[in-house]
Amino acid sequence: MADLDALIYATTLLFFIFDPFATVPMFITLTRGQTEKEQAASANKSVFVAGILFVVFALIGIQILDLFSISTNAFRIAGGIVLLMMSMEIIFSLHLSKSEDTNVAWVIIATPLLSGPGVITTAILLVHVYGYVTVLIAGAISLALTWFIMRNSLLISKKVGNNAIEIFSKIIGLLLAAVSVEFIMQGSVDFVMNAINMASIIPFV
Repeated sequence: MADLDALIYATTLLFFIFDPFATVPMFITLTRGQTEKEQAASANKSVFVAGILFVVFALIGIQILDLFSISTNAFRIAGGIVLLMMSMEIIFSLHLSKSEDTNVAWVIIATPLLSGPGVITTAILLVHVYGYVTVLIAGAISLALTWFIMRNSLLISKKVGNNAIEIFSKIIGLLLAAVSVEFIMQGSVDFVMNAINMASIIPFV
């Protein structure tokens, strides 16, 4: 049974990184001209593809690291840098260029907007810490919330307003930046400690 605290933390972190509130304005823009039914289909496809990518990297991400002889500490540091860059994009509104082809809008939403490097990195790191069950459940919950928000994006945008959505997205970006710094610091400390431990067991010649 997944630990409740770990599940809440993983779900919250993944939801922040999927960041559906930041995706809503882009989703509305990319699906402009589509009928309500087509927009719903685009939301369904976006979350489905993002979910597949998340599950694939959650399940075999660690094996990929082993294949390339990459330590989890090194990946944690690199992942922290990626998440930090992602948070900067959210905070400073550095969005992906707009596409005029609404038929492929769901592809752009699925990746890189929903399931980009930040999600891939976090999935691998969380599995290493909490295990597959907790991370997969957390991913399912956060994707379900993301799907609900995207399916009701037009209604949410009208009720809340684009300014409120943008402000909330900035707050998420700031929290994500703090998490990325924690990743970098923890990876650096663990890397140094492992190096010290290795040095201590090597006999002097």
